[in-house]
Amino acid sequence: MAKSLTEARREERKRRKANRTRPRDGNDKAGSGAPQKGKIREWVDAMVFAIVVMVILRTLFFDLFRIPSPSMEKNLLVGDYLFVSKLHYGTRTPMTIGVPFTQIYLPGLTFPYTRIPGFSEVKRGDAVVFNWPDDDVEVIERRMHYIKRVVGLPGEAIAIEDKQVIVDGEEIPLMEGMQQYWNVTKTDPRVQLNRSALEELGITDVIQTADPVVVRLIATEPSADIIANWPWVDQVQPAVATSNSVYDAAMYPAGRGWTPDNYGPVTVPGMGMSVTLNDENWPVYQRVISHFEGHDTGRAVDGRFLIDGQPASEYTFEQDYYFVMGDNRDNSEDSRFWGFVPMDHVVGKALLVYFSWDKDSMLPRFGRLFSIIN
Repeated sequence: MAKSLTEARREERKRRKANRTRPRDGNDKAGSGAPQKGKIREWVDAMVFAIVVMVILRTLFFDLFRIPSPSMEKNLLVGDYLFVSKLHYGTRTPMTIGVPFTQIYLPGLTFPYTRIPGFSEVKRGDAVVFNWPDDDVEVIERRMHYIKRVVGLPGEAIAIEDKQVIVDGEEIPLMEGMQQYWNVTKTDPRVQLNRSALEELGITDVIQTADPVVVRLIATEPSADIIANWPWVDQVQPAVATSNSVYDAAMYPAGRGWTPDNYGPVTVPGMGMSVTLNDENWPVYQRVISHFEGHDTGRAVDGRFLIDGQPASEYTFEQDYYFVMGDNRDNSEDSRFWGFVPMDHVVGKALLVYFSWDKDSMLPRFGRLFSIIN
């Protein structure tokens, strides 16, 4: 009898213990799958949260940009990945609704241009990322991204004379890292410039001109000064392009006999700035008024200028514009070729190189990681 009572008590304790460990829903099979399902949900929630945060950050605060061409060398190299601040000039609010991190967007639905105030104005010398004004894509923010150096600010007169940039009558020297073509005159046509010494200066191509004593190379100004002091070098001068039909048709505006090395002058439009329209400046500003400020433009039979069908002798611009050029002056399509950059096309200011990939060596350029952009 005592033994039976003891066994009964043991069985009761086992039942109580089993009740404490059994899943509350009483379904052992379903309960065994619950932890697995919860883990997947946690990963999905974390990924969705990360994507939402990244979209918000890249929409309001910064963007990432990769250098695709050599137009900014030596300062920015092909394969550099840039951190671009949207806060400096103010965040441009979205103009479309699309799939994040893609070029897919909902056509036909657009929002007007607005910009949250920033803490800095666009300055001369800034490396600015913008949507290419000459792109034929209708929506501004979906146009191709470019990066160039700001040379001319709103209201300034820009001219280039034998490669020398002149702003409001003041010569603007080449900044550190900017390069252009130079003609190197040797004292003897049989002299060969030292290839190793050229490579140390970052110069890889030497072009023989029609003159046997003159070779052409692309270099920064300090490198050109070094070469000028080499033995067997008589002088080093900027290589100035001469006017021809190709340049005449390619420049902005066309038909003035301008070249990339002898250009202008033109005055950069600015918000609130009024200009008296005439035959001289109409080719410069007509596209600005029609393409970027949304007015119908034309000429009457008697030669008068028409804006929205009405005769106009002057025009007041509605936003700021900028004249930009590449650091690699002779290997850059910029404002000399397609005109001004409107403020509503500006994305942000390039601040630093966070990564760089050399496709020739198939290795990262470790020395450029997290380097500040001049």
